[in-house]
Amino acid sequence: MSTLVIVESPTKARTIRNYLPQGYHVEASMGHVRDLPASAEEIPPFYKDKDWANLGVNVKNDFEPIYVVPKGKKKVVQVLKSALKGVDELILATDEDREGESISWHLLEVLQPKVPIKRMVFHEITREAIQKALKNCRDIDVNLVHAQETRRILDRLYGYTLSPLLWKKIAWGLSAGRVQSVAVRLLVQRERERRAFLSGGYWDLKALLEKDKSPFDAKLVSLKEKKIATGSDFDPKTGKIAKGRDVVLLNETEANALKKRLTGKPWTVTNTEEKPTTRKPSPPFTTSTLQQESNRKLGISARDTMRIAQKLYEEGYITYMRTDSVHLSDEAITAARNCVEQKYGKEYLSPQPRQYTTKSKGAQEAHEAIRPAGSQFRTPQETGLSAQELALYDLIWKRTVASQMANAQLTELVVNLQVEDAGFRSYGKRIDFPGFFRAYVEGSDDPDAAIDNQQVILPPLKKGDHPDCKQIDALGHETQPPARFTEASLVKTLESEGVGRPSTYASIIGTIIDRGYAQMRSKALVPTFTAFAVVSLLEQHFPDLVDMKFTSKMEQTLDEIATGEAKWIPYLEKFYLGENGLDTQVKVRVDQIDPGVAKAVNLENLDALVKIGKFGPYLEVKQGEEVITASIPTDLTPCDLTPEQVATLLRQKTEGPQKLAVHPESGETIFILIGSYGPYVQLGEATEENQKPKRASLPKGVKPEDVTLEMAVGLLALPRLLGNHPETGAKVKASLGRFGPYVVHDQGKDGKDYRSLKAEDDVLSITLERALELLAQPKRGGGSRGTKKPLKELGVHPDDQEPVNIYEGPYGIYIKHGKVNAGLSEGETIETMTLEKALPLLAEKATTKKKTTRKSTTTTKTTTKTTKRTTKAKTTSKTKE
Repeated sequence: MSTLVIVESPTKARTIRNYLPQGYHVEASMGHVRDLPASAEEIPPFYKDKDWANLGVNVKNDFEPIYVVPKGKKKVVQVLKSALKGVDELILATDEDREGESISWHLLEVLQPKVPIKRMVFHEITREAIQKALKNCRDIDVNLVHAQETRRILDRLYGYTLSPLLWKKIAWGLSAGRVQSVAVRLLVQRERERRAFLSGGYWDLKALLEKDKSPFDAKLVSLKEKKIATGSDFDPKTGKIAKGRDVVLLNETEANALKKRLTGKPWTVTNTEEKPTTRKPSPPFTTSTLQQESNRKLGISARDTMRIAQKLYEEGYITYMRTDSVHLSDEAITAARNCVEQKYGKEYLSPQPRQYTTKSKGAQEAHEAIRPAGSQFRTPQETGLSAQELALYDLIWKRTVASQMANAQLTELVVNLQVEDAGFRSYGKRIDFPGFFRAYVEGSDDPDAAIDNQQVILPPLKKGDHPDCKQIDALGHETQPPARFTEASLVKTLESEGVGRPSTYASIIGTIIDRGYAQMRSKALVPTFTAFAVVSLLEQHFPDLVDMKFTSKMEQTLDEIATGEAKWIPYLEKFYLGENGLDTQVKVRVDQIDPGVAKAVNLENLDALVKIGKFGPYLEVKQGEEVITASIPTDLTPCDLTPEQVATLLRQKTEGPQKLAVHPESGETIFILIGSYGPYVQLGEATEENQKPKRASLPKGVKPEDVTLEMAVGLLALPRLLGNHPETGAKVKASLGRFGPYVVHDQGKDGKDYRSLKAEDDVLSITLERALELLAQPKRGGGSRGTKKPLKELGVHPDDQEPVNIYEGPYGIYIKHGKVNAGLSEGETIETMTLEKALPLLAEKATTKKKTTRKSTTTTKTTTKTTKRTTKAKTTSKTKE
């Protein structure tokens, strides 16, 4: 008996093949074999004249979707159909979530098999799991398919109905998304809070005390039995002490006076308190918590975390990585407890096996948390993994093992002290038994170091003791605005509010950044002016669609469709065609929305208006009858834009660039300007004769007002020749590039070797010795450009079996096959891009390249002939004259 097994990816196919008996043949579908039309040309001719055709969904007939097999998938389908011939059985072994169920359903619809069909599901790729799954196959779950198809149609209707409206009213190329727009709104709301925030200042005292030669700190908490003001006592809207707070607010003068008064006075311990506490280990990872912790601990983005986790799953290292569940199987608990006993000892085991309960109301998809695969967990060192794959596996291994460890036992210590009328307090913490801390501490890479950080040791103190005061310092503080969202905190907020599915967060955050709605700065997501304009329009005209509760309710309905509790077609009808449906709302409001208002971003305390233009945001100010405009630099965000910066940008536009000084050698004027990519210095004016004067960007963190003549001359002299490399004799230079300051070992035809400068290095003063030190260090990310590591491996090209991968270059994300590079199509991200979607993009790029080359050649020949004819005509004319 022969059986065809179909999975999604070649990697998964290679791994699962090892665990199947003889007679089983495994093929990969490369993801979905069909989908809604991605472009107008994919819409079948029969539907092109329909007024709903651009949606790819027949909204007039039970929301019947138009499913097409993309060009790049046709060969895959042919391969699968050929593989199906002559087999006795078909097993669909796609992932066990809704997406996987939908892929299996699409495969049935396209392949139309005449043999018995089984649906095989598993959450890890090990021999035991695959053999168990073979014995427990089931039918396709139609409710799961309906839930996934409803989600797909819902997202298509949302995006394809609202996005064109944004193009008309704000700017071309913008996009709206059911979860994406809510996430962008969260970023904008936080930035509005930061702009509206008024900082408050307060002072307190900190004392360094000593008892029996053991030092400890104490902080001022009261004066004349009245509480000292802290940051939590301030109103963020006024910058003053909140109404109803009876506290003492010290200023600098008062704090220093108090410090002087208390210096040399006796200190007395008034009371001490010890409170035993217990810390329990966190549950094993879900998709959401893995993304959060990977971002916090390893600095890996949600997008890259999911890409790495997918690879670890497909290669058999971890269980399925798209899950809301914190449940562990009995097999996994046993494996984890064995690891604890072997590595840490019996005393570190929890007395009873720990089983965790999923709190998320809509939890579904896989049946287990993310954990190392198998009935015996391989230690990170045993896997043979390296780099980020090893780091992520190590994280998953530690969190799973720690979940079966004993509680950490701590004692919290509080010591109150009095000196004259001032009350001080000292806090300590003692770890009595580290328990699970020995393996894993949330947010820390090094458990041993984290244990030390958890402890704050105080000397033995009792009531009536008189410790010595060694030093008192007066400290000033400013209240801080609410922190911007990081990927981790945004994922946490979306999940806690029930917005979207954790498995989609990575692609959503990727889309937000790719579409220019946010910039990533030091792990923080900073919304742009475009984000402000889009959110304002949606809030004003479509408030429900960016409301978290409304979007969360949509998610609950999709969960009810998955369990058969709700019907999918009536739900879509209400969402899109109802009296308050999306289609109705857009038709009513399209004429009400003024593009001039929609493009404007109103920010408090600014005399200028910010508008979104074809080439990005710009300032607009009316001076008399004249309207002055000035582009806003790309890296300048709404929270950073101050009245002073507005004045500088407008002054540069009306009065010309600011003159710094005259260059000591050339005698030309050095100007300071602000361009699209930030401030820079320029040597001489731009004229017709000198259209591209020498320019140099200011190093990161350097403000235009801080630039000196010496610095400007140094920047304009870049790149600096530092000397010759002692091994090759080739030049070593220092310069500033798009990604910051760097040194380069220029070996001509043998290539260039680059290294970024460290924070402590200065591009204008770095020496050859230091440059050689940096060049000797291994390159981050590993290797030269020729061996660049792909962000995602899509598979092999069906024509030549060469790899098709996704890379990141200086101009963004792109797909590469041989010598052909193609950008991602609109709306696609690394997570959503598959081989079948990539093939037509590569084919189109290759065709365009050939046509361009031929056209260029033809044009050259035609031009040559025309030139000859023209020359001949001129000669004849002259002869006649």
